[in-house]
Amino acid sequence: MAPKKVCIVGSGNWGSAIARLVGFNAERLPGRFEKNVSMWVFEEEVDGRKLTEIINTDHENVKYLPGRTLPKNIIAIPDIAEAAADADFLIFVLPHQFIKRACAPLIGKLKPGATGLSLVKGFAILPGGGIKLISDLISEEMGIPVSVLMGANLANEVADEKFCETTIGARDSEVGSDLKLLFQTENFRVTVVSDTQTVEICGALKNIVACAAGFCDGLKMGDNTKAATIRLGLKEMMKYGDTFYPGGNASTYFESCGVADLITTCYGGRNRRVSEAFVTRKKSIVDLETEMLNGQKLQGPETAAEVNYVLAAKGLEAEFPLFTAVHKICIGELQPEKLLDSLKNHPAHHLA
Repeated sequence: MAPKKVCIVGSGNWGSAIARLVGFNAERLPGRFEKNVSMWVFEEEVDGRKLTEIINTDHENVKYLPGRTLPKNIIAIPDIAEAAADADFLIFVLPHQFIKRACAPLIGKLKPGATGLSLVKGFAILPGGGIKLISDLISEEMGIPVSVLMGANLANEVADEKFCETTIGARDSEVGSDLKLLFQTENFRVTVVSDTQTVEICGALKNIVACAAGFCDGLKMGDNTKAATIRLGLKEMMKYGDTFYPGGNASTYFESCGVADLITTCYGGRNRRVSEAFVTRKKSIVDLETEMLNGQKLQGPETAAEVNYVLAAKGLEAEFPLFTAVHKICIGELQPEKLLDSLKNHPAHHLA
């Protein structure tokens, strides 16, 4: 069997961290993967130099992952169609808001038999309202099967090779085995499950809960309240899965993609950090995103809005009070202090 070619679609903080793992494994497993891994880079100038030139010459993404070396077999390419040409595996890792526009040039041009892997956390907004899983969007747009990877994987810690776990959701066990080989290292341990939908919704919904955790921190509510917020947030994640994606396995919520990712995001992620600043600095989410994230995008508030659209349309806001409160706080309809009301009167506390 010929070695498989890999393309990484995206080159931000997480995409660059993942490139370190994928580049390392592609080089050490020549029988399974082609040595060179192409990485599509949205072209920018940094100190008068093109970012692709910096990555290909200095082997560092100085804008989004400074101070960490990229493997020399990671080849930065500014043209997405060129980067993806003849790829067997396409790893999508870019903000969910940009998926459709960025990937439009790939439609009808991918290698027959190509497979996708989405590392994108969030939902796609449908034109007439409502939401769709990113993996479904990519699959329908590209005409390829798409697996997912989600977990407690803060990008800088992964890049620094600190031990962590992740979860791959793959319906095809052979694809799951290949992807595990492509990603797993001594310090990045991979579990493969077939419950792809649950893996993916965890990766999106935990960012809403992280906003609530950030509001708790900004209001100095304490560790007990924050723990209650995380627990009730997990309950709402599970209820959302049961309501809109029935048939999932409850045990998936206890993989890295579920409870572990929820914990790390509620303590160390950008959604928590910006939400805390939203309370303490009294600035808008948009302004704080611009100030604090160096061009990266915040997922929590947008995902909260997307989820709220669906809940409101089905009359379910009262059954998801934490998700609903986060959305209303982010858009200015509710003061952060009112978050406690959504916790105190949560359906989880009602008698059956």
